[in-house]
Amino acid sequence: MTKDELTAWALKSGWKTIGGFPSLSKPNRPGDPIVRLVLKATVVNVEIRKPAGKWEKVSGASYGEVTADDETGAPLGLGLEKLPGLSKLMQDNRDSMVFG
Repeated sequence: MTKDELTAWALKSGWKTIGGFPSLSKPNRPGDPIVRLVLKATVVNVEIRKPAGKWEKVSGASYGEVTADDETGAPLGLGLEKLPGLSKLMQDNRDSMVFG
């Protein structure tokens, strides 16, 4: 997947651009991102914000290693499926966009 494909997937899956990064936030604090995709020139990283406010890289891959799932279009190779609660957080963000 390319940078543009990842951005398009994220935005249609409930992510919002906050601070220049596709991000997920808690529904009760929509302007405060807790998960973000850092899209660099050759790699994409998934970062989670710790309670102290520091960002921690939890996974990353080059764009060539990231492929789209045939059924869902979700990126494979980033480890998003291994992050507990991420699908629920994405659903909460989609719902807040629709009903907010």
